[in-house]
Amino acid sequence: MSKPDSLVLRALRWVQKWMVHTIVVPEDPFDDLNLDKDKPIVYVMKTESISDTAALSEITSGFGMPSPYEPLEIDGLTVPRIVCLEGRKPIFGRRESGDKFLSYFTNLLTVHRQRPELDIQLVPVSLYWGRTPGKEDDTMKAAVLERQSPTWLRKWLMIMFLGRHNFVQFSNAVSLRFMADEHGSDKAIAQKLTRVARVHFGRQRKVMTGPQLPNRNSLFDSLLKSEAVQKAIKEEAANKKVSEEKAKETAVKYIDEIAADYSDSLIRIAERFLTWLWNKLYSGIKIRGAEQVRQLHHDGHEIVYVPCHRSHMDYLLLSYILYYQGMVPPHIAAGINLNFWPAGPMFRRGGAFFIRRSFNGNKLYTAVFREYLDQLFTKGYSVEYFTEGGRSRTGRLLAPKTGMLAMTVNSVLRGIERPVTLVPVYLGYDHVMEVATYHKELSGKKKKKESVWQVFGIIRKLGNFGHGYVNFGEPINLQNFLTQQSPDWREEMAKDKEQKPSWLTPAVNDLANRVMTNINGAAAVSAVTLGSLALLATEQNALERSQLEKQLNLYLNLLNKVPYTGYTSVVDGDGASVIDQGLALNKFVSEKDTMGEIISLDEQTSITMSYYRNNIIHLLIVPSLIASCLVYIENCKREQIKAIVADLYPLLKAELFMNIDDLDAYIDNILALMTAEQLIDGTELFKVNEAHVTQLNLLAETVSETMQRYAIIFNLLAIKPDLERSELESDSYQLAQRLGKLHGVTAPEFYDKKLYNTLSVKLKDLGYLSAEQANEDVIRIREHVNQLQRSSVKQTIVDSVAAEHG
Repeated sequence: MSKPDSLVLRALRWVQKWMVHTIVVPEDPFDDLNLDKDKPIVYVMKTESISDTAALSEITSGFGMPSPYEPLEIDGLTVPRIVCLEGRKPIFGRRESGDKFLSYFTNLLTVHRQRPELDIQLVPVSLYWGRTPGKEDDTMKAAVLERQSPTWLRKWLMIMFLGRHNFVQFSNAVSLRFMADEHGSDKAIAQKLTRVARVHFGRQRKVMTGPQLPNRNSLFDSLLKSEAVQKAIKEEAANKKVSEEKAKETAVKYIDEIAADYSDSLIRIAERFLTWLWNKLYSGIKIRGAEQVRQLHHDGHEIVYVPCHRSHMDYLLLSYILYYQGMVPPHIAAGINLNFWPAGPMFRRGGAFFIRRSFNGNKLYTAVFREYLDQLFTKGYSVEYFTEGGRSRTGRLLAPKTGMLAMTVNSVLRGIERPVTLVPVYLGYDHVMEVATYHKELSGKKKKKESVWQVFGIIRKLGNFGHGYVNFGEPINLQNFLTQQSPDWREEMAKDKEQKPSWLTPAVNDLANRVMTNINGAAAVSAVTLGSLALLATEQNALERSQLEKQLNLYLNLLNKVPYTGYTSVVDGDGASVIDQGLALNKFVSEKDTMGEIISLDEQTSITMSYYRNNIIHLLIVPSLIASCLVYIENCKREQIKAIVADLYPLLKAELFMNIDDLDAYIDNILALMTAEQLIDGTELFKVNEAHVTQLNLLAETVSETMQRYAIIFNLLAIKPDLERSELESDSYQLAQRLGKLHGVTAPEFYDKKLYNTLSVKLKDLGYLSAEQANEDVIRIREHVNQLQRSSVKQTIVDSVAAEHG
């Protein structure tokens, strides 16, 4: 593309300065798309456009990428830096033929045949002036503003009205060297490359704008006419002894209560408000894994986001991030408790659809909701829901609720053709505004009902809360998952789409646990979470700074050199920078005396800091258990460590949603790193290096409270093996309260009844409950956990259990 004369270019830049705000997707093309700065770059665009080229020029200069105005010169051959698939469209007449653009591809491929060392990167670039998806009954305004290939007059109107919402999206580069080597360099290959590029741009637009939005009244009519809802209306009329018209009115009320009313205009307004809000709240939002999600959208997957639930901010944060990452914000399943004025109507127009906490056997409501969810999937809208059901009060993941997952699986069983993929999302914060409230609720204070006044109260407390973290975990393709559960599920369901296979409930439970495991697998380790974990392991929640730096460096080495999963992110820097970040956020306290600097947790906030520690405790719980073996068992053997970890890992896995593929190899790698760090000596028989015993002791403390809970449980089972689940849960909880008071345990999860329920379920699965006499496994594990206690704690547990059941 030729460079416009200087007067036109200056005019365009002036317009851009005042009327255009460009958002780049992804934020850093070189890092996120693995572009090579040392290889030539040629941009591929769908339509030739002076304004698009001017916008691209502004962006590329900021990234140090070649200007689209500078032609590429190779061996005397000069080709434009931009290859367009279509020419500019005049106000009157036909668009310029694409033959000349095809010749650019042909020339580039020919050059590669002549120069074997050459590898030009073709980088597709999409520009969007506004992101209105359009409606199924589009208006003239949408047609004027949102034409994909507008005339220059329409483009001018788009810049005027939508210039503040200009998105430039870079895609993964295509290696012309690969194309030339694999397919040759003739005109036919160039034509194929052109066709592929057209398909790419079409898909990319759908990822950015989403499917067309339905007319709300048409949606209502469609739902009411569905076979399942019609059947439910007749049953409602018969059961309630009312007319079918009356039952239909009830169904309409349910639809109106449930259905979202997505508004692109509100999204554009919300984008500005949320940009202000996040800048007010956070220093930045760190994102990991967005590119894989964009690719899933591009490949035509139906995406269901399943994030963890820390805060009411979760709803806003994920939608905001997806919007800025070039994807359409999802339709969000929100609790009916959030449908209060004015938040409810705004949430609804932002894509929220509301769900009751319990359907209470209401078949009509169930049919309406299920059919609505089916329509969302069928029309291609991404969906988001929180499998925990509510916000975590302890910082750990809650046991999943399976209702929405079951409905999603049922939709797949009924015949969705497109691949349906669950995307687990880890959401984390350096500061969760509700944490203080959570601890009041855990101590017995009644939960407040959501209201507008709570919203105003939160906004009033705005401050700089550090960073937010959005990590996308390992996706789960539902069709593949179902095939693993039952290879013939398609044939089975074809016989009767309404049947409920015997394997379905166990499969949904397995899926729910896999979702939670993959969320934890994408955890974000921050300065706040890591610093909290280190300081809460100390007796007074305080350490001399140099010792804390050494401890944090050990944890950073463990996390980076023996990674938990490939989806986990770890804070940059070393122990010193982690401390500095925590101090800057007022999470840690620094005091100096004549002997040096002491870093501690404030006495008033130390309990609340356990919330942040619990976000990542699963990442270091096995290294901590290994350290505990090394500290409490003199001359500990490798096989002994592996036996203890193997016995206790099923319980850790159940309560912390863990998944270490090869536990033996993981243990070996941890021991190898500890040896390299000179914490221990030996190859098969290990001895603690006295110079580093403090570091191992501190690491071991992370798992100590968990081992105390297990000691209570297994000492109870050893003395009274016929305990029923409910009795075991009650006795364990009471003994934990006693132990906590005697030994100063303050962690909220230590007193969480739900946690003992989770453990009792797992113990039943393992066959440890309701036996006439204690089996060998119970006795062995009791000995393991008793070994890993301080003598005073062990004595309290043994005496208390004996007093209770002796």
